[in-house]
Amino acid sequence: MTVVTRFAPSPTGYLHVGGARTALYSWLYTKNQGGEFVLRIEDTDIERSTQAAIDAILEGMQWLGLEWDKGPYYQTKRFDRYKELIEQLLAEGKAYKCFMPAEELDAIREAQKERGEKPRYPGTWRDRTDHPEGQPFVIRFRNPLEGTVVIKDHIRGTIEIQNEELDDLIIQRSDGTPTYNFCVVVDDWDMGVSHVVRGEDHINNTPRQINILEALGAPVPEYAHVSMILGDDGKKLSKRHGAVSVMQYRDDGYLPEAVLNYLVRLGWSHGDQEIFSKEEMIELFNLDAISPSASAFNTEKLIWLNQHYMKTMPAEEVAKHLVWHFEQLGVDTANGPSLESVIAIQADRVKTLKEMAEISQYFYKEYDSFDEKAAKKHLRPVAKDPLEAVAAKLASLEQWSAEAIHEAINKTAEELEVGMGKVGMPLRVAVTGSGNSPSLDVTLNLLNKEQIAQRIDKALKFIADRENS
Repeated sequence: MTVVTRFAPSPTGYLHVGGARTALYSWLYTKNQGGEFVLRIEDTDIERSTQAAIDAILEGMQWLGLEWDKGPYYQTKRFDRYKELIEQLLAEGKAYKCFMPAEELDAIREAQKERGEKPRYPGTWRDRTDHPEGQPFVIRFRNPLEGTVVIKDHIRGTIEIQNEELDDLIIQRSDGTPTYNFCVVVDDWDMGVSHVVRGEDHINNTPRQINILEALGAPVPEYAHVSMILGDDGKKLSKRHGAVSVMQYRDDGYLPEAVLNYLVRLGWSHGDQEIFSKEEMIELFNLDAISPSASAFNTEKLIWLNQHYMKTMPAEEVAKHLVWHFEQLGVDTANGPSLESVIAIQADRVKTLKEMAEISQYFYKEYDSFDEKAAKKHLRPVAKDPLEAVAAKLASLEQWSAEAIHEAINKTAEELEVGMGKVGMPLRVAVTGSGNSPSLDVTLNLLNKEQIAQRIDKALKFIADRENS
C-alpha cells in the first residue's frame, strides 16, 4: 500500500502554529514511508474563505519547506463529484430529504437540553415519503441505528462510539451545497488518502465520516488525532500568547529550520534529542510516538533553537533569509560586505534575524544620527585626539585586515598612553553610530577606509559642535 497523507486547511485565516504542526507530522510520515503528500484547500465555507487566506497558507507551507506532491486541490471545484455521490446515496436509500424547518429543529434541541439530553435531530423525516412540493429541504445521511464504530487511533489507541449516539448528519444544505463532513470523506477516498493526521477537535467527526465511507463502499483510512497546543500559561494557544501565525515567525526573524525543529518536538520525541535536521526528522518520525497529551508552547526554547541554527547552519543558507529582513528595512545589501561575513560576526550576538538586520544596517548605509546615550558618554572633547590619531593610522595602513586594524588601534592607545577603551569606544560610536558592535577589528574590516574616515570626521564634527554649544 502506498502511504498517502493530506493537509487540508480551511482558508478562513492564516496558517497557524497548530495547523503547521499537523502539516509537518503528515508530511514527515509520508516522507518516512516513501509515500505522497496531498495539499487540499477546504473552501466550502464560501462566505468566510478568502484568496488572501489561501495565499497565506501556500506561503506558509513554502516558507517551511513542506512541499506537496499533489494539489493544491479545491473543494469548490469538485461540487459535481459530491452531487453525484449524494444522488447515489439517495437512490440507494442511504440518505434522505429532510423538510424540517430550522426553527422547529432549534425548538426540539432546546427541549432536549432542558431534559438533560444530548441535543440531536430526532429522525423525523428518516422514513417519511409525504414530501411537500416546492418546500426547501436538506439531505441527511441515514446513519446506522445499531452497532459500534471502532477507531484504531495511532495516538489515542482504540476509540469506540455507539451508533445510537450519532444523529443523521446533513450532507447537503438547503441551497444545494455539500457540507464539510461529506466533502472530506469523498476527497479522502478519491485522493487515496491512507492516513489522516489531524487535530483532536475532529475526533467527533471521525465516526460519522467512517459510516459515510462504508456506505459508499470506500476504504477507511487510518487516523491519528493530535492534541492541542497550549500557551506558556497552560491555556489554549491564541493571539494573546504572541505569534500564532507561521508567517509572523518569519516576520519576527526566525529561521524556518528552527520553527520546524520546534514544532516537531511539540508532541513527538526521540529519546532526549533536541536538535533535528529535516533529514533526521524524516528518518526517525513515527506516528505511534506522538504523545496524546497537550503540549505547551515555550518561546524561550524556540529562541534557543533559532540561535542554534543561526550559528550552525551554512551562512549562505542563513543569508537567503536575512536579506528579506534588510529589504523590510529598506536597506540595499548589494553594496557592502557579504551577508555571510556579517552573519559570521553577528550570529552570537542576537536572538533573531530581524534583530541582526536592525543592528547591522551601518554596514550598508550611513546612520542618521548617533545613539544619544553612547554619544553623550563617548563622543566628548577628550575623545578628539584619540579619534584623530587612530584615523591617521587607519588611513596609512597598506594591508586592510583585522590584524592590521587591531594593531593600529593598539598602537594609538600606547602612543597616547591611554587605555584601549579611550580609543576603542569613541571609534566604535563613530563608525557604527552606537556603543555596541562585534570586536572593532572585524567590524572595521568589513567596511572600507573611505567610509571609516568619513564617519570619524562626522564624529569629530559632533564633538566640535558639542564643545561650542
